[in-house]
Formats: sequence, C-alpha cells, structure tokens
Amino acid sequence: MKKLCLLVCMSLGLSTSVMAEGDAEAGKAKSAVCAACHGPDGNSMIDMNPKIAGQHEKYLVKQLMEFKLASQTGGEEGRNNAVMNGMAAPLSEQDMKDLAAYFSSQTQKAGETPEQYVEAGRALYQGGDESRGITACIACHGPSGKGMGLAGFPTISGQHATYTAAQLKAFRAGQRHNDMNGMMRDIAMKLTDEDIEILSNYIAGLH
Repeated sequence: MKKLCLLVCMSLGLSTSVMAEGDAEAGKAKSAVCAACHGPDGNSMIDMNPKIAGQHEKYLVKQLMEFKLASQTGGEEGRNNAVMNGMAAPLSEQDMKDLAAYFSSQTQKAGETPEQYVEAGRALYQGGDESRGITACIACHGPSGKGMGLAGFPTISGQHATYTAAQLKAFRAGQRHNDMNGMMRDIAMKLTDEDIEILSNYIAGLH
C-alpha cells in the first residue's frame, strides 16, 4: 500500500512540477531582504518562520509563485500570507528561481525532538493510522523527511515544530489550500491537536 501511494505521489508531482533554473550567486545578492525572517542562510531563528535552507529548489519556486498569485487575487488563489504576499509581489520569475537556487544550496541546521514525542511520533510518521484513514507521512516525505524534489514534496525534517504545527492546522482549516490535489488538507483534517503536536515535534528532530 505504501509503495502504491508513493508511486501515485510521484506521478502527481511530476505532472505539476515547476522548472527552476536559477543562479545561486544572483540569488545570494537578492536574498538580503529575506534574511530578517529566514536568516542569511535560510536557517530561521524565529520558530514561526520556516527554515528554507536546503529546501528543494522547485518547491521554493512554487511557493513564491503562489504567494505572488495570492497577492494578485486577494488570497482567493495561491498561498495566502500577509507578509509573504507583499514580499513576493514584486519578484520576477527569474528572481524567484535565483532565490530558490541560493537557499536550496545552503545547509539546514538540524533540530531536536523532545524524548516524549519520539515513540508516538515515529509510529504516526512511519505508519499513519489506518483506523482513521491517516496516510503515513513517510509515503511522500520519505524515511528521513527529505521529501521528493522531482515529485514536488518538500523537505520537512529539521523544521521548527511551531511552524510545522501552524501549517498542519492551516491545511486542516482549509486556510492553506495550495497543496497538490488537496492531499495535505485531506490528511490534516483527520489529525487531532495532539497528533499535530506529536508530529511537529517528531519532525523537528528527524534526519
């Protein structure tokens, strides 16, 4: 079942992947404005802001494009975020590709999982919960949380627990709706607050 899900995830992702050919050096020169929230190398020190160092290049381009789309549609389309909409609005497609090339080339700093979340987090991440129809995270994000760049699934390992929890809750509430074919919304709507707390803390130290 997991193998079948993996193949489906890959085929869906490949059909909607964004071609990103950026210049990392040009991206570095353009990244100064990003540093306040994400850190100069993409390792945010603010737990509400994601670490973007080492994130898949195509995924970063996709998110920037969707923030810009949200800015143009009043949040009806794309990924709506008051801060990022404004940041992405003036960016050209080449700017996005250059920034993505730079941040994807950086090394993400590892996070930690508090001991009390390890066992339950591993069980839910690796096995899901068939009784509640919760697909295992490992199916699309891989055993180490590195995702699949070609399929469009992001690296989630090492991410701030606060940020991950906020995104899962946003998917659950339908406030974030830029996920591929509604996959994350479908899964998140079945998660309890406790599930989200466990998963976000487990993922923080996953490597």
